[in-house]
Amino acid sequence: MTARRLMVLGTGSDVGKSLLVAGLARAYARRGLKVAPFKAQNMSNNAAVTADGGEIGRAQALQARAAGVPLSVHMNPVLLKPETDVDAQVVVQGRVLGRYSASAYQRLKPELRQAVCDSLNTLSETHDLVLVEGAGSGAERYLRPQDISNMGLAEAADLPVLLVADESRGGVTAAAIGHHRLWTATERARVAGVVVNKFRGDPAVFAPAADDIRTETGWPVLGLVRWSQAARALPEEDSLGYGRARGAGGGLVIAVPELPRMANFDDLDPLAAEPGVELRWIRPGQPIPAEADVVLLLGSKATRAALQALHDEGWEIDIRAHLRRGGRVAGLCAGFQMLGRVVRDPDGVEGPPGETQGLGLLEVDTTIGGGKRLVEIVATDSISGARVAGYEMHMGRTDGPGLSRPWLRLDGRAEGAVSPDGRVMGCYLHGLFGADDFRAHWLRAMGAVAGEQNHAARLDAALDAFADDIAADLDLDALAAHAR
Repeated sequence: MTARRLMVLGTGSDVGKSLLVAGLARAYARRGLKVAPFKAQNMSNNAAVTADGGEIGRAQALQARAAGVPLSVHMNPVLLKPETDVDAQVVVQGRVLGRYSASAYQRLKPELRQAVCDSLNTLSETHDLVLVEGAGSGAERYLRPQDISNMGLAEAADLPVLLVADESRGGVTAAAIGHHRLWTATERARVAGVVVNKFRGDPAVFAPAADDIRTETGWPVLGLVRWSQAARALPEEDSLGYGRARGAGGGLVIAVPELPRMANFDDLDPLAAEPGVELRWIRPGQPIPAEADVVLLLGSKATRAALQALHDEGWEIDIRAHLRRGGRVAGLCAGFQMLGRVVRDPDGVEGPPGETQGLGLLEVDTTIGGGKRLVEIVATDSISGARVAGYEMHMGRTDGPGLSRPWLRLDGRAEGAVSPDGRVMGCYLHGLFGADDFRAHWLRAMGAVAGEQNHAARLDAALDAFADDIAADLDLDALAAHAR
């Protein structure tokens, strides 16, 4: 089997490339094609664990779910996980390569081209169609010499290109014509046409803009993908979108401090869909509201920096006041580590070597170091009686007497810790709230009314509805004809 391949480039970040690929993957999979998503380089602290113990971006995991195929490290051969504004952990084909500054990574990229091409070829050998997603803007000249994810990849792998622009931002015509101006003649020739995403309004009003684009570039506008309510129910790709969703509103108020380098914030999605939950993002400079019922600390790629932010923002004081009022606190992964007494990083894995005092709400201590633990978990929690499915993705080890009071007991294995009064809890298991029975149990324990939500079914229904929207707005046969 040798797949046909089609590349989806964007005029910028957050124009909807990832969700468009997910919708196309579901649409073509429903036509009987075996579809694989591919993104050469993704920058995100939202990651998923593959069956072979590697990790890829969560966006590619959603796209694979849409396609109905197992996750593979080859779907996202290069994953950048930012730790500071200028440093990131580099993951290649699912394994940590090391920590690189932005300039060092630019020097490294040419060495990664072979791994990228090998992964693309591996997927092409076992699928009918590979949908290749670009990264950010497809026409950044200063990045072009080292490019492994946009036109550099298109030229290396001989890929036809769809250019996606976001109408909700405005400037579609300028963005399309600007890309044409910045690309070379051979690069321009790869573009099959323009797809206008997140369109609202009357297509007839946009018709002159489509004519301008074709006149100036020679590229047809292949379709207007309407603003989709179904797409709004799908997880955000990265930190550009995490502050948007605030839950269904009413009932249990869960306050989520916005910490540096937050990771796997899609842990919140099942809670946000609950009718009896209101999620509130707490921005830097804002206090944790007195009416919060639960404070939830998420994961972070820079645990000590996130912990320092809790101290610097005064949120530590707010959390202690919250507990005195009878509130609850929960932490996932790095959030669990921050609830302990100390976080040590003697080898400087996540930043300068040193240690940072924790919140001291759980009797545990964490030392960052050693290999990264990447494992999928499906087990029964004997404490709640619920079946849970999730994954661990962390570096370091947590010890201490607090572990004798676990939050979960997964097929007999203790996981996490709970304070003696039961109002502070934490664990390493991502995806925990995606388990419907566990989520319902936890919400009831927090004093909320749990809905009858089936998170997996809700996600698949949203993918199906979005695929329906795309099929109504785009000629899928014509798009597929451009693939080669």
